[in-house]
Amino acid sequence: MTTPTRKILHADCDCFYAAVEMRDRPELADVPLAVGGSAEKRGVIATCNYPARAYGVRSAMPTAKALRLCPDLMVLPPDFERYRVVSRQIQAIFHDLTALVEPLSLDEAYLDVSTVTRFRGSATWMAQWLKQETYQHTGITLSVGAAPSKFLAKVASDWNKPDGLCVIEPERVDAFLQELSVKRLHGVGPATAAKLEEMAIHTCGELREWPLDILIDRFGKFGYRLYELSRGIDEREVAVTRERKSVSVETTFDRDLPDFEACSQALDPLNHKLRQRLERQGNPPLDKVFIKVRFDDFSITTQETAGQEPSSTHYRSLLEQIWYRNPRPVRLLGVGVRLTPPEGQRQLSLSLGTV
Repeated sequence: MTTPTRKILHADCDCFYAAVEMRDRPELADVPLAVGGSAEKRGVIATCNYPARAYGVRSAMPTAKALRLCPDLMVLPPDFERYRVVSRQIQAIFHDLTALVEPLSLDEAYLDVSTVTRFRGSATWMAQWLKQETYQHTGITLSVGAAPSKFLAKVASDWNKPDGLCVIEPERVDAFLQELSVKRLHGVGPATAAKLEEMAIHTCGELREWPLDILIDRFGKFGYRLYELSRGIDEREVAVTRERKSVSVETTFDRDLPDFEACSQALDPLNHKLRQRLERQGNPPLDKVFIKVRFDDFSITTQETAGQEPSSTHYRSLLEQIWYRNPRPVRLLGVGVRLTPPEGQRQLSLSLGTV
């Protein structure tokens, strides 16, 4: 008995926060619009519509820079409660198709429809139905990718945005990957892309020509992931139960940070990335903030405090407590938050400004 081919959908709302605002205020549909923090408070853009993107405005861009690129840009403060209401409506539509739904954020999810018999088992028809139902019931457009794996489904959903549909059938996977840019591989950022460029690797087809041992030598354990993805290998299951208990970001430095001041300066970009990640998840209620430090001897320590918002100031205070117990060079820094349990009543609200 052969194992049936997996059918994975990746569904992603188009510029979700801005889409909700345009739905509720149709006069904003054709004007450059963004949702984010104010320039006066050093805020950042959470998302923007396509007229704004035509000016070069992008998510995670400082609002002040966005306004320089597009002086007529309308920047609205986020209304996360309203976005959550719409998100719950969309998630209900997903669950009407399959119980195997892995939400990634308010506006994005994976669905495993491998065993769904509706629509004659056609992933293409299921994707079309999702798009139609979502727009009919919420007024929000959805881009959907269908493929045999999570990796390829995510690539496919980005292929024809906005309001797109891209299907990568199993028999097309090899040809599709042959010409796919390595920059579209999950985890390939500017630094990795530059290394691949130095090796004259631009497509997955070119990446396949390199032996696994050389890729591991050049990229460490990520070399194995590159080897797999270039061949379409991604066995990750759609994770139905994803109860997040914390959200964090961390970075390992090329050279150990020698003193407290160097560590302190590294906190601002980490805190900025953390707040962006929290914004993408709808700013969930927070319980504690924490910092993680790995020293040059690979020992790890953490420090946390309750009742605070994530800010460079608070993380600097936690770092200070760790540092003066036993100062030594630092190899890795991480900052994060612990989320309030479902029964918790206390909720800390986050602004989109940075501290």
